[in-house]
Amino acid sequence: MEKPKYDNDIYSTIRKNIKKYRKEKGITAAELAEMVDLSHDYIRQIESEKVSANFSLDTFYRIATALNVSLDKFIQK
Repeated sequence: MEKPKYDNDIYSTIRKNIKKYRKEKGITAAELAEMVDLSHDYIRQIESEKVSANFSLDTFYRIATALNVSLDKFIQK
C-alpha cells in the first residue's frame, strides 16, 4: 500500500486561498474580520506569508462560511 502524499505546508496553502477567495468576493480583510468576530490584525496575520500565525479549525470554518466557500477548496493547491 502506498503512503498518501501530504501537503507539508498546508497553512500556507490555506492562507493563500483565504486571501484569494476574500478578494474574489470583493471583501476587505477588515470586513472579513468583522464578519467572523476576529480582529483585523489577526485576519492580516492569517493571510500573511511572513507571519506564521496558526489558526483553529473553528476560525477556518468561520472564514469559509463567511466567504461561502467549501472547506475543501481552501486546501487545494
